[in-house]
Amino acid sequence: MTSSVPIIMTLAYLGVAIFLGLRARTGRSMNSLEEWGVAGRSMGPVTLYLLIAAGSVSAYTFMGAPGWAYTKGVAVFYVVIYLSYLALVAWYFGPKVWAFGRRFGHVTQGAAIADRYESPLLGALAAGVMSIASLAYAVLQTIGAAYILHVMSAGRLPIWVGVLMVLSCIALYLYASGQRAIGITNAFQGVLMLAVAWAIGLWASQRFGGGLWFGDVFTTLRERDPTYLTLPGAQGDMSFAFWTTSIIVSMLSFMPPVWTQWMSASSARTIRRSATWLPSYYVVILPMVVVGFIGIYSLPELARADTVALELAMQQMPVWLVGLLGAGTLAASMSSCEPFLHSVALSYAKDIAQPTFKLSDAAAGKLARRLLLPIMALIVAPVAIAEPSNLVMILLVGLGFATQVLPAFIGMFFWTRASKLGVLSGIVVGFSVTLLFTLVWRNPLGIHAGFWGLVVNLPTFVVVSCLTRPASTLVIERFFAIAAPRRHSSAESVPGGKESALRAE
Repeated sequence: MTSSVPIIMTLAYLGVAIFLGLRARTGRSMNSLEEWGVAGRSMGPVTLYLLIAAGSVSAYTFMGAPGWAYTKGVAVFYVVIYLSYLALVAWYFGPKVWAFGRRFGHVTQGAAIADRYESPLLGALAAGVMSIASLAYAVLQTIGAAYILHVMSAGRLPIWVGVLMVLSCIALYLYASGQRAIGITNAFQGVLMLAVAWAIGLWASQRFGGGLWFGDVFTTLRERDPTYLTLPGAQGDMSFAFWTTSIIVSMLSFMPPVWTQWMSASSARTIRRSATWLPSYYVVILPMVVVGFIGIYSLPELARADTVALELAMQQMPVWLVGLLGAGTLAASMSSCEPFLHSVALSYAKDIAQPTFKLSDAAAGKLARRLLLPIMALIVAPVAIAEPSNLVMILLVGLGFATQVLPAFIGMFFWTRASKLGVLSGIVVGFSVTLLFTLVWRNPLGIHAGFWGLVVNLPTFVVVSCLTRPASTLVIERFFAIAAPRRHSSAESVPGGKESALRAE
């Protein structure tokens, strides 16, 4: 395809994103952590719904998921379980996190952890560990965006140019408008992605499957190569153990951007309403997975699986539909890259730099914005330009590390006896095991490295917590008045009940 229409439509989207992102700050000062970090806690249900949905349904919807379908088959449906769980997590935990932020002034996940355990060191450690997964996610999205520009330009834009273009655009409006820019651009991106995914999926099904019914695609695949429809997949590398533990690791990772999004809501009820609607958006994944399955028999010699949807479009679809796919895929990538870059900059400033250098909130707010450029230029851009081979695996490795912070959340929502030394010990041990089983002995017995980390992390956390002093009664009372209000109120109703309940825990 030699038409310039696809790249023009794709680049036009960049212009729209910059325009919307810069306008989002109108009339507001962004030097405040509260404003730049959590949009003044003012987002309504529709904006929050599209913010969370578009942020979680990202480049792997248009690239990673079709790529996994193309190479591995039904293993790709791990994402269905993972995203369904995210909606449940948002409904249950989101209002509690929002209340923590509202009452205690938290603007980051690390700040909540530091407050709960009375330990800035633990908050900084958790922020550092979580940033590994966040940066991996940002790299994944940046690679996806660069590929889009490369393919839409028929190879005229090198990957490194695409990386720099996308990161520069995001830096411009993210620096200017913070979380408000993420909210307004994700709302637009969410609508665009939904329309594009179904337009592409239905067209491909009609063209290669014989009709709009997706079932015909699977019938054809069953006749040609049924190994794609069962585990361990056509390549034999997706065992039941790895597939299952990948789901568990993904489910137990409380990612910082989602935490920040919850705190950006106007009320706890807003979060519940948005979370209730979330599953309605996740149907965006289905048509793109079908495109990946179609690619198995329509593009059998594809060099890079992650580009199956883009290559199919470039070879077979009308130019206007190709351009629409380019814009939609770029929107998907940027909608998830933005919150993770924002989250890392916010955490580094608030959770690490502020307690270390005794910065004021105003100074930390300014630092958070200024950290965006070095994070992008020194970490995300070089790794993205190096082009790691598999987008989804980048994410799974990052989530393995993020899951090691799970003990901190257990002690925040469920177990009053959890201590800072218990959480700290669990994170250090779990992180070390995950690192060993990621770099040296990869996923022993076919089980995800992050799951192995949890196997040693959680017992260490429990044992050390039982042997060391928990947080002060005052801190536990104010957290569990929100995290477990019924248990808290019942303990207060009996003389000496509160102290007895805490001791029992």
